[in-house]
Amino acid sequence: MRWFSHTMPILALFWLLLSGHYTPLFLVLGVVSVALVGWISWRAGLGGPNAVTWAASARLPLYLLWLGKEILVSSFSLARTVWAWRPVVRPVVATMPTQEMTAVSQVVYANSITLTPGTLTMDVGDQEIEVHGLSTETIKALHTGDMRERVRRLETRE
Repeated sequence: MRWFSHTMPILALFWLLLSGHYTPLFLVLGVVSVALVGWISWRAGLGGPNAVTWAASARLPLYLLWLGKEILVSSFSLARTVWAWRPVVRPVVATMPTQEMTAVSQVVYANSITLTPGTLTMDVGDQEIEVHGLSTETIKALHTGDMRERVRRLETRE
């Protein structure tokens, strides 16, 4: 319940800031939408001991900046490969381990892989993620484990 009482005002404020409309109709729609999101979150079990901590939410902007940089670097690398006189594209399918990662961390990791140009998450299992890469270099970059460790650090409870 504590999570609910802290999260709902933040969601309502966020809705008000993004909406920009303060007529009675929009305010009622805002209350309904915030209540619906709260109910769905409660039913999904997102509150309580599995809730994202403030420390994790403070680390999220840094992770998003790092991910944005990785997306740009991969975009330029992929463009260079595709526009080469004789492009060397050797598709590879590999599995990335996800031991000791929560379900939320696995989803963030899988989506981060898919957002990075040249890689695509094909399947998410209990202990691994199956990834398609356009070249062995993209898969090697994932095997270093840098992205996996950054995602893990997002959810550490310190």
